[in-house]
Amino acid sequence: MYEFIKGTISEISPAHAVLATSGGVGYYLNISLQTFTRIKELTETILFTHFIVRDDAQILFGFADRGERDLFRMLIGVSGVGGNTARTILSTFNTEELRIIIATGKAEVLKEVKGLGIKTAQKIIVELKDKVAAVGGGTALTFEDPKKSPVFEEALSAMLMLGFAKAPAEKVIRNIIKEEPGISVEEIIRKSLKNI
Repeated sequence: MYEFIKGTISEISPAHAVLATSGGVGYYLNISLQTFTRIKELTETILFTHFIVRDDAQILFGFADRGERDLFRMLIGVSGVGGNTARTILSTFNTEELRIIIATGKAEVLKEVKGLGIKTAQKIIVELKDKVAAVGGGTALTFEDPKKSPVFEEALSAMLMLGFAKAPAEKVIRNIIKEEPGISVEEIIRKSLKNI
């Protein structure tokens, strides 16, 4: 129904954004942490949308790019994966990480998403493996889980003790380690505090 909405960001949190259009309408969009990170410093943006109509609700989801929306649509096409679960998956992993995790069959990594069991994780991989590999355009797919790194565990433990929620802390720490593989725990915590 809606392809995208362009407007001024009048309200934003890690889970939602309100876009006010020039016509004077404010749209409440559910967003992932991935989209939040991309738009949180902006005053205006375009969000690509997906509209879900249920018996009890009409829910609008917003995405910073079409690639994230495409993955969201693939995820909700899997039986047992609803909009909120798909959004949580996209908040835990960025689009490229998720594509690699699915294409390389890393169910044990995918099941670490809050509320996602091993059976659903395996079902997502079985149903989407070929689709995400095709979207990747033949790129070599490898995944190294930064969670296996001792500095990841130490930094995450520190962030949890500081009162931060596990999923956003994991995402921020994972991204920092990915960008700077040899980084110290202290530096990870310092950067995490600025980015969370």
